Amino acid sequence: MTTASETTLPAMRLRELVFGAACAAAVRAAARLGVADALGDAPATAEELAAEVKAQPGALRRMLRALACYGIFEEDADGRFVHTKMSRLLREDDPHSLRYIALWCTEPWTWDAWPLLDEAVRKGGGVFSDIYGKEFFDHLHEDAPESAHVFNRAMTTSSKQSARDVAELLDLGGAKTIADIGGGQGHVLAELLEKHPGVRGTLLDLPRVVAAADPRLLEGGSLADRTDIVPGDCRQAMPVAADLYIIKNILEWDDDSTRRTLRNIVAAARPGARVLVIENLVDDTPSMKFTTSMDLLLLLNVGGAKHTRQSMISRMSDAGLLVGEVRPVNAYLHLFESVVPD
Repeated sequence: MTTASETTLPAMRLRELVFGAACAAAVRAAARLGVADALGDAPATAEELAAEVKAQPGALRRMLRALACYGIFEEDADGRFVHTKMSRLLREDDPHSLRYIALWCTEPWTWDAWPLLDEAVRKGGGVFSDIYGKEFFDHLHEDAPESAHVFNRAMTTSSKQSARDVAELLDLGGAKTIADIGGGQGHVLAELLEKHPGVRGTLLDLPRVVAAADPRLLEGGSLADRTDIVPGDCRQAMPVAADLYIIKNILEWDDDSTRRTLRNIVAAARPGARVLVIENLVDDTPSMKFTTSMDLLLLLNVGGAKHTRQSMISRMSDAGLLVGEVRPVNAYLHLFESVVPD
């Protein structure tokens, strides 16, 4: 016989989940208002915080009460609010800050796209151009400069944080030249060059991306004399020869671009060169709630997909790579080792 609690608890949980937009919106509002930055180490009332962030006290208290239900801020016995481990991550000055990640995942376009997930599932592809009349990145850079800024800050934050983990984990195995392919601003490359002073590196990405590369890599920077910056599109050509290639979080847009990127590397690389692919996975990871959500967001905006362990191995093998060990970098990333055959 089913008990009342067995019926009530799933129903309560489902009600909470379908109101997930309220939690996401509250996190976004807290980040935009700067509530976490306004709250220091001492407890503060909603009235005190409202004066700091220029908000209405009663409405701010209601928002903080909702966030506290999820462990984001906490209300003490005197009705004052204090930080939690999660709320501190919304501070701009926290070394592990997720403020811009939180903003990026709740940008205005996301609220337009999520209701069309059923349509994306039906057709198995993105719906972004149906909404805005142009492709995702075209809209971002041509029509939504504030959203593009948030995207760039979010990617920079994420890249800087993961770059340290990659550099700590990675054994270059005697490589003298490394290439960061589609490496954005080159944070991974910069960390590796700092750790390995005898190594030379190349950063390859789109012209507008490498123009804003890590200052350490640009002319006058501390690593500039050991860095080549190559503007280009790895899906079109691979004008780089190296002992070791690193490809991080760029093989998720669509199968065709993944296939072309990997084959371009195999064609350009010398036999025995190592190719390291670093990706979020939707299986075999403690971050599945996050990565499966990002997987659905990719489906909506560009028609892409996060990989499983096996799908990544299959794509790499199909491109002609000999895949070896797969190991975690951190809770969100896995590293796939491979070599170009003789």
